[in-house]
Amino acid sequence: MMQTWGAECIPSPSPYTKYGKEIYEQDPAHPGSLGIAISEAVEIAAERDDTNYTLGSVLNHVLLHQTIIGEEVKLQLKKEGIEPDVLIACCGGGSNLGGLILPFLPDKMDGKNIKMLAVEPSACPTLTKGEYTWDFGDGAHYTPLVKMYTLGNQFVPAPVHAGGLRYHGDSPIISQLHKEGIVDAVAYQQREVFDAAVLFARTEGIIPAPESAHAIKGAIDEAKRADEEGKEKTIIFCLSGHGHFDLASYQIYFEGKMEDYEMPDEIIKKNLAELPKRELVMHK
Repeated sequence: MMQTWGAECIPSPSPYTKYGKEIYEQDPAHPGSLGIAISEAVEIAAERDDTNYTLGSVLNHVLLHQTIIGEEVKLQLKKEGIEPDVLIACCGGGSNLGGLILPFLPDKMDGKNIKMLAVEPSACPTLTKGEYTWDFGDGAHYTPLVKMYTLGNQFVPAPVHAGGLRYHGDSPIISQLHKEGIVDAVAYQQREVFDAAVLFARTEGIIPAPESAHAIKGAIDEAKRADEEGKEKTIIFCLSGHGHFDLASYQIYFEGKMEDYEMPDEIIKKNLAELPKRELVMHK
């Protein structure tokens, strides 16, 4: 589509930036990551007077912008006289999740029992297996240090089909909320996520994006749990995108060629060991 309207699309890592070239020369078949792509974009913007870069997720101001999602949901529920029990969204950088849950945060702080659930891929388990510490938002260390859950800025996730969730870190806001036990997190394998996506499509007539299907899987499991407990619950999940641009992934799923990826703990530990060291300096 971008090429249709005249844009040149260059996969990352590319041989056209200093950082991308380093990675590309080591491995031309490198699967890339959002952290690498961010580094390349920032590098290009820094070298050109006619180019600026704005991050589309992770940073707190992006989550603030996305809260229109939760504000609209809150208004719709109010019109129907419904109180939510569970709020669910997929989580890569956190803007989609934050956009849904943050408007409900004052209600939770006031004592309402609202479960807030982040769903991520097992191949990139930032909240479920990462460390809460300071890290860079990109692989080349062009971006500022932020305190977040991270798998290490050099972490390269397996090439799962939910490309928008292949990020090593998470929003500082979401990270702190998870650290404080306000936001729960769960990770799923991609085949069970696509199982949920197909069930949803055949039930509702909407083919979801692989990223959004993580939230659907989470919602299905929450509904099953409520049935087992004999409870009625209002479960809200964010259908963040359609899957019309992901039909090749669905084809792989239907052909039985889709693989699950479980990121080994030793790889995560190796990347975490390379995190920047921070020292606390006390000034009198």
